[in-house]
Amino acid sequence: MPVIPTHLIGALSALALLVPAAAYDASATPVTPAPGPARPRDFFAELPKGGDLHNHLSGAVTTEFLIALAAEDGLCITTDTTTAVPPPCGAGTRPAADAVTDAAFRRQVIQAWSMQDFPADGNGHDHFFATFDKFGEVPWRHPGRILAEVAGSAARQNQFYLETMITPASGAARALADRVGYDADLDAMHDKLVADGGLDAVVRQARADADTTDAEFRTAAHCATTRPDAACSLPYRWISQAGRLGTPERVFTQLALGMRLAEGDPRFVAVNLVQPEDGEVALRDYRLHMRMLNYLKTQYPKAHVTLHAGELVPGLVKPEHLTFHIREAAQTGRAERIGHGVSVLHEDRWESLMRYMADRRIAVEVPFHSNAQILRVSGDAHPFATYRRHGVPVVLATDDPGVSRIEITDEYRWAAQTYGLGYPELRDLARASLEYSFLPGRSLWDRDLRSGYRPSGACAAERQGRERPGERCAAFLASSPKAQVEWRQEAAFHRFEAAHPGATRPGSR
Repeated sequence: MPVIPTHLIGALSALALLVPAAAYDASATPVTPAPGPARPRDFFAELPKGGDLHNHLSGAVTTEFLIALAAEDGLCITTDTTTAVPPPCGAGTRPAADAVTDAAFRRQVIQAWSMQDFPADGNGHDHFFATFDKFGEVPWRHPGRILAEVAGSAARQNQFYLETMITPASGAARALADRVGYDADLDAMHDKLVADGGLDAVVRQARADADTTDAEFRTAAHCATTRPDAACSLPYRWISQAGRLGTPERVFTQLALGMRLAEGDPRFVAVNLVQPEDGEVALRDYRLHMRMLNYLKTQYPKAHVTLHAGELVPGLVKPEHLTFHIREAAQTGRAERIGHGVSVLHEDRWESLMRYMADRRIAVEVPFHSNAQILRVSGDAHPFATYRRHGVPVVLATDDPGVSRIEITDEYRWAAQTYGLGYPELRDLARASLEYSFLPGRSLWDRDLRSGYRPSGACAAERQGRERPGERCAAFLASSPKAQVEWRQEAAFHRFEAAHPGATRPGSR
């Protein structure tokens, strides 16, 4: 595994972990989706598409924007590994500004920092995760500007909400963890972290950083002007991530910090574990990490948990590692959502696991392009349709759209073309992405969604999304941030259906 400079760790959503190309089956499902019914391009672009619940901020922004920031900051790019490094630009480097003016060098950087032009039969896993190390010097310097770009893109694609992953106060959290050290008695370890206000000091640092990011975002998006960017209309929340390749004390501290933030600052809603699930340390400590989360939920019961789990395929890990990760995440780690969940059919008693997830409404976050690029899983080999048949909630997500060179629109197109979904199914996927968000407040919808999305509560008798709801419904909407966003989407559906009457009638494809 490459050595990552400590000052970059907090900015990265994943690290490179080399896996031999021989571990991949050359006959595996290709990256491109299967052909399906044609749709006009503007249908998917204009379709209201809920929220993005699985999004890594540093991997979500376009590579072109990262290059522009690197050039603006006077960074350098190594000529051997195409890695951004601080100035001055000595031997073996070129100014990042060259990637703005030199077309050939620009293309080289884009290919190194993303999946652009990557061959379908190549080792996408290694290349995908290696990109974060290559551009990692760039995003941590401008989180607010990057957020403005990512949120603006989501809003322009008719999304209404964003949950994005960052590593808050990473330096301060590492320092506290290293000072305290690890204690296998998790209760004692937590006591050590909170002693003398140690963890609370890191919380204050994280909140101050979030204040700075929010201010930078508002400036970059021109939110206080008469012509605000689309990003200003998009509510967003932070998910605090912890790197699963770290030492036990660092993982525990970062998780504790994230859960403490989620209980005390409404901008933070949940925690997640990131970095390759197939990494040596990640595999060794997988059950330990789940026990950490289980314990911390007793201390922070209001904090939400969403976990990368099952981002695995045969050949990437030993067979025994495919049999329990998703179940452990759901039952021991107490995850309310599962990210990826690709290896579910290899789990022991997978049908009972799906019943467990369906009964407890544990949603699966599905980023089709990243699953195809990293794991070479798509089409019938992907469990998307199996989850749906078993009543497990599914939401579409982007993961790292900047690295993947995609947008959320492409994920909805993939779902329609590969699985033959019509407008009603796509609409329900969009509704699910708000229903299973961690926005506070009651939903517009009946909690038993197996029979479809039926309005309930104070707004049940209203036309969902109407411009002027009745007094009782308006009072309910004012009390629920989640219902407010859902209401905005329903209004957008009405406009969309008026513009696409043929494509949106029941049974249309």
